[in-house]
Amino acid sequence: MARFLTLRPSALGHKLTVYRSFAAAPDNSRVRPQGGPPCGGPGRALYVPTVGERLMHGIPAPALTAIDPSMDSEGATAHTADYVANTSFSDLSPVVLRRCKRMILDTLGVTVVGSTTEVAGMVAQYSLAQQKGLVPEPAGSCSLLGRRDRTTSAPLAAFANGVSAHAMDFDDTWHPATHPSAPVLASLLALTDLLRPVSAVSGRDLLQAFAAGIEVQGRLLRTSAQAKNIPWRFHPPAVVGVMGSAAACAKLLQHEPTQVRNALSAAASYAGAPMANAGTTAKPLHAGNAARFGLEAALLAASGMKGNPYILDMRSGFGAFFDDFAPETLQDFKEGHLLDKQDVAIKRFPAHLGTHWASDAAAEVRGTLARHDGTVDTDTIRQVVVHAPKCGYVNRPIPKCEHEARHSFQFMVCSTLLDGTVTRQSFGPALLHRPELTRLLRRTDIVHPPDNVKCFETMYVDVEVQLRDGTAVRSRCTEPYGHWRRPLDQGDVVAKFTDNAGAVLPSSVVQECVDKVEKLETMRDCSELTDMLTCP
Repeated sequence: MARFLTLRPSALGHKLTVYRSFAAAPDNSRVRPQGGPPCGGPGRALYVPTVGERLMHGIPAPALTAIDPSMDSEGATAHTADYVANTSFSDLSPVVLRRCKRMILDTLGVTVVGSTTEVAGMVAQYSLAQQKGLVPEPAGSCSLLGRRDRTTSAPLAAFANGVSAHAMDFDDTWHPATHPSAPVLASLLALTDLLRPVSAVSGRDLLQAFAAGIEVQGRLLRTSAQAKNIPWRFHPPAVVGVMGSAAACAKLLQHEPTQVRNALSAAASYAGAPMANAGTTAKPLHAGNAARFGLEAALLAASGMKGNPYILDMRSGFGAFFDDFAPETLQDFKEGHLLDKQDVAIKRFPAHLGTHWASDAAAEVRGTLARHDGTVDTDTIRQVVVHAPKCGYVNRPIPKCEHEARHSFQFMVCSTLLDGTVTRQSFGPALLHRPELTRLLRRTDIVHPPDNVKCFETMYVDVEVQLRDGTAVRSRCTEPYGHWRRPLDQGDVVAKFTDNAGAVLPSSVVQECVDKVEKLETMRDCSELTDMLTCP
């Protein structure tokens, strides 16, 4: 949708509905509403409101201010904003489109099944309580996926759906490390519902906004060598996820570059969450907040809020999150999308990605130890040794709850040795606290080889099982199935979605969603997805 119309003086008699009044400055210089695109008189560009500004109709318009000619068009923030504002659907290669659709389908599935968790229930209850009776339709009609409730605001829906997406640690992972899809998709779906009375969001609109949000996250992570390692200080979705969410929502709202800069600046003020909450019910809040605050930042930019226009260029800006921040890496978006060059990891089971190395290595060992009936006699095992990177929050000898188990090399190895695989049910109380698992965990040690750096691109995990007869079986995993270098087959992606969504929704709805996402670029109104994925 075009934002500007160039009209001849004779054409000004035609009716054009706008939502703001514009006036020429006394010196006839170009003026614009604060945070908005240029406007003009006869023979010049006449302003047509963007979707974001139509959405914000009813909020008092900010005062008109002259365009700042000193606004730097170079630098990291400017290049990033220009990319977000000007990228189009035609820029997305077939590879990027295919990967985006896989990521979207997978994230929809983990969000729906994640809505059944305790933490998602708490957040949904909170979000609905905050909104009840306060906001009239349509502002309070945004969907919580997997639930019957449809009575909350867009920011709170983004929050709740983002929490659901990360509640089981089942959402995708990228390199440098982050969970890219959950914050972006949760915010875009909430915004899609919010925009419904104003403008339908097409599948092409959703895909290009989603791709922009993913790209911005990947670019920001490449500003630091520290980001290449498994994080220890800040949880990446709370740092780059909120920025990607803001960029994606700014794209969907058709922000021009200055507004994108303001959205990114506001988002940076929301950024950051500590890794200390890994393995607790608080960790999913990071993805939920990233979705919520990114959406809020884009909406605030639409209403005229201004932030530091160089937020991505400064060590005291986004650089505050990394000791080796190098913003110059953000100044070239002409090399193509990062998704063209590197896929994401779509997880096979709901746990920290690093534990997937441990499970695959343990499965190889189990194949050697298994008896004719397929079981393993754990009484013959004297000791289990896990050779893994030193990563404190994934080193949990005897996890006490499901969230700790999702962040435990030891649990993943022992569960795989016992059962041959790991599923959603592996983290339930019945399997988590069974005596045979506890006994095996007590015989499991972990060591950290000095050459095994905690990086998803280079790490490995060895599992060694020492038997009471003096023999040992050992296997190494350098690349688990689902890793970006060894991605899941499309059939396995669909099977994962079907299993997750089918835990909540009818099978007919699940298959319909698969079909719609496969042809997402042809969808006229993406609110069909949110309608479909709420409980009947």
